[in-house]
Amino acid sequence: MSQSVNNLENNPSFERDWHAYYSAVKGRPPRDTLLTALANFDKEISDSDSSRFAIDLGCGNGRDTVEMLHRGWRVLAIDGEQEGINRLLSNPNIDRQQLETDLMKFESLVLPKSVDLINASFSLPFCQPPYFPRLWDTIVASLRSGGRFCGQLFGDRDSWSIDSSANYHTRQEIEDLLQYFVIEMLEEEEHPGKTALDEEKYWHIFQIVARKQ
Repeated sequence: MSQSVNNLENNPSFERDWHAYYSAVKGRPPRDTLLTALANFDKEISDSDSSRFAIDLGCGNGRDTVEMLHRGWRVLAIDGEQEGINRLLSNPNIDRQQLETDLMKFESLVLPKSVDLINASFSLPFCQPPYFPRLWDTIVASLRSGGRFCGQLFGDRDSWSIDSSANYHTRQEIEDLLQYFVIEMLEEEEHPGKTALDEEKYWHIFQIVARKQ
């Protein structure tokens, strides 16, 4: 981010350089939250079940989508940036027959029903706050009973919380969001660190895997 903190405080909505981000995370492994959710499914579903269907919200260049495809899942990969979709589709190691993509913003998201898994790795915080309740309701309604959500939400002490175009939550608010789920992972992280673009940042993150009742 090129703006100073003082400028952000005067105009807290700032642009993110998605092109630089996609380049920085190229080749990184899938998120641990996704791997945990997939492992939990493997305990429940036999190898003969080939109907598993996932949605990857904010798929970016596809680090999580690719993992799901490699495991035989059908995947609908959604992103708000065409570059992210293009980078995913340019990957030569994916089964295009099992993949569908859609260019869609969270603020107007529409999802199919009876989905097994919705993955949202570090993407949901970038939904504009007035639209987040509708976004979350859409996610909950889309999942079948026994389906899972996995991903991250930002806590209210995250240093990016000065950005009014993104959303942040207290622990109680996170627990309220998960009231219709059995929580399989809810890990709260809070520490100084850096972003993928090597910028200093104070992280306050909730790592989530939850099974819909």
